Amino acid sequence: MAALALSSWSRGALRTSHRGITAYRNMDPLHGHSGFRQKSSVQFLSRPDLPKLAYHSIKGKSPGVIFLPGFASNMNGEKAVALEDFCKSLGHSYLRFDYTGCGASEGEMEMCTIGKWKKDVLTVIDELTEGPQILVGSSMGGWLMLLVAIARPDRTAALVGVSTAADHFVSVFKSLPIEAKKEIEEKGVWKMATKYNEEGFYNISYDFIKEAENHCVLHSPIPVTCPVRLIHGMKDDTVPWHVSIQVADRILSPDLDVTLRKHGQHRMSDKDDLKLLVYTVDDLIDKLTTN
Repeated sequence: MAALALSSWSRGALRTSHRGITAYRNMDPLHGHSGFRQKSSVQFLSRPDLPKLAYHSIKGKSPGVIFLPGFASNMNGEKAVALEDFCKSLGHSYLRFDYTGCGASEGEMEMCTIGKWKKDVLTVIDELTEGPQILVGSSMGGWLMLLVAIARPDRTAALVGVSTAADHFVSVFKSLPIEAKKEIEEKGVWKMATKYNEEGFYNISYDFIKEAENHCVLHSPIPVTCPVRLIHGMKDDTVPWHVSIQVADRILSPDLDVTLRKHGQHRMSDKDDLKLLVYTVDDLIDKLTTN
């Protein structure tokens, strides 16, 4: 496991550094973003023989920031918009977008895979941005963030994972009873329980799971050497916070911190969660522009 070095209590927070864990308790209010703009102009990236991708971008200084949403989510979530307002206030470039089949992008979500969404991110980076980028991935976006950092190390300045769901679908599937897995394989579909839609489950195809196995990262060292910051809520009942510890243990970068929010939920969208996210990105921008 990543080294754990604890320091003293300060401002209501237990803090650590250098591949350590920061566990916040009753954290003092952070002075940061205070409001959200939910509406902005949407543009579309056309791709030959592929669905158009919806995005919104702000031009500015380097490094830029790119937000990667979670599964079945979109670019209009509170984290995405809070980061946009923050980057605009600093004058840094920022981009948020919808994966194929999600939000305002074209395509059918049922036909998508982890591999296809990874290609979406790579296309966005290659076609819509310039120079080094800080990738901020939420849940499944955190998994894709890792895959993209491996594929584009020269374009990845730093990573910020929020409730990082590395290998999530595969890990949960493999934890099912043998009988349940056999039934899913036979029927070709898995009704994966969730509290984030009205139906109470996601229809996940067995083919989606098998394809996702090709992109698992927790079974070997993760060749990422840029600064990495992982934030996770200890009350996350969708992706256990232990997953972020596993990710930290696998990543090769020595410049890695894990922050555990004692009362944080999976979406990490409470006011203090958002301020912590903005602070984390702000700190990385400062680090990257002053070194």
